[in-house]
Amino acid sequence: MSHRAVGGTPPTIVDEPAIGGVLAARARPDAGRIRGILAKAREARGLEMPEVAELASVSDPELLGEVFAAAREVKERIYGRRLVIFAPLYISNLCANECLYCAFRVRNKAVRRRALTVPEIEREVRELVEQGHKRVLLVAGESYPQKGFDYVLEAIEAVYRSRSGRGEIRRVNVNVAPLTAEEFARLKSAKIGTYQLFQETYHRETYARVHLAGKKRDFDWRVTAMDRAMQAGIDDVGIGVLFGLCDWRFELLALMQHIRHLEREYGVGPHTISVPRLEPAVGSDMAASPPYPVSDVDFRKIVAILRLAVPYTGIIMSTRETAAIRRESFALGVSQISAGSRTNPGGYADGPAEEAGAAGGQFSLGDHRSLDEVIRDVAALGYIPSFCTACYRLGRTGGDFMDLARPGEIKEHCDPNALSTFTEYLLDYASPATREVGERLVTEALATMPESQRRASEAMIAKIKGGGRDVYC
Repeated sequence: MSHRAVGGTPPTIVDEPAIGGVLAARARPDAGRIRGILAKAREARGLEMPEVAELASVSDPELLGEVFAAAREVKERIYGRRLVIFAPLYISNLCANECLYCAFRVRNKAVRRRALTVPEIEREVRELVEQGHKRVLLVAGESYPQKGFDYVLEAIEAVYRSRSGRGEIRRVNVNVAPLTAEEFARLKSAKIGTYQLFQETYHRETYARVHLAGKKRDFDWRVTAMDRAMQAGIDDVGIGVLFGLCDWRFELLALMQHIRHLEREYGVGPHTISVPRLEPAVGSDMAASPPYPVSDVDFRKIVAILRLAVPYTGIIMSTRETAAIRRESFALGVSQISAGSRTNPGGYADGPAEEAGAAGGQFSLGDHRSLDEVIRDVAALGYIPSFCTACYRLGRTGGDFMDLARPGEIKEHCDPNALSTFTEYLLDYASPATREVGERLVTEALATMPESQRRASEAMIAKIKGGGRDVYC
């Protein structure tokens, strides 16, 4: 049971002195030690905090190239060439917190506030479905309309019941403020996929400096949210850091401490890790000039190190990043990406805030391409766009998912499901140019599959081409 839930002292999840000691001890990397760490990492056994610190200190171009090569090897071994596709669905930008880096902060008068009604949510979902999306990440600021948390539950229900033609959203993941144990239990009953929450920064002093008011000011309530979610039965959780608020090396090691805490307490770590960088946001000087800017090289290093350190965890990259950075990161460890995103409530139906005069978005986007353009680009690079939601719906979550992932058996399901859902997208939603690139990729992927997987994939694809939909194993 969560320590905070029973009124006790929160557990020590982040040990700042320990992080400082490890970073100081690993200030100068040794090539021999680095190569030893990479040899271990290639076995997909994961890494511990001192080893992560050692890799974080690498700056020599040759050694850094070896780090990137190892990350590519591990990524391909576990995730192959598939990339899961989703879209964020912002239902509200109402917020009671004063977070200096965010456009949604309560004192920011430059943003017009809006909470979507149920019919407006259904309209947004239809827009997403008509693009070809099958999974969404529902996002809301930490202030709800009159119904409180029930507003979130009603929104989830609205997403699931919305249809357009033969299409629908098959899985809703959720990114909302920390909840009580009772609320997490209700969230689980709403049949969500993953509950996602970023600590933003694990450095307490920095956290206090950038969160000036509202419930979010409570570091411990936020850092223990995943404990309450796990205790409520939500065994797929996603964590992350907003890189740029504090030294990224510290954040990386604190992230590792949080992961190991979840593994010790619940037997399974996070299902996903997100790696957003601080990007410009309307009304935020801090967002325009990050206190600890992360270079593109260091950002690629972060992705690669995370892939080596927690090999079976999904790494999510949003459209905060440019198309070029996203392309470079696919091979280094990213396994899930958003596409065609809007960060303003109503943005899919009304258009981006800056174009439609709509309610304000949370941050600036780096990749403004449509879903179809992203899919075509991903496929041209040789990656298989996947809209699969099978694991959630068949109960392959939490420990059950990891039991399949660790020995590599999850690929027996993931690869055929990726091709099945991609074929469905190509037939129902793709432009002619994207369909041409995609069909060529499907043919090439089938030719390189082991025979058992190929037979399963071909049977599923035949059902899709015969008029079936939502075919998975």
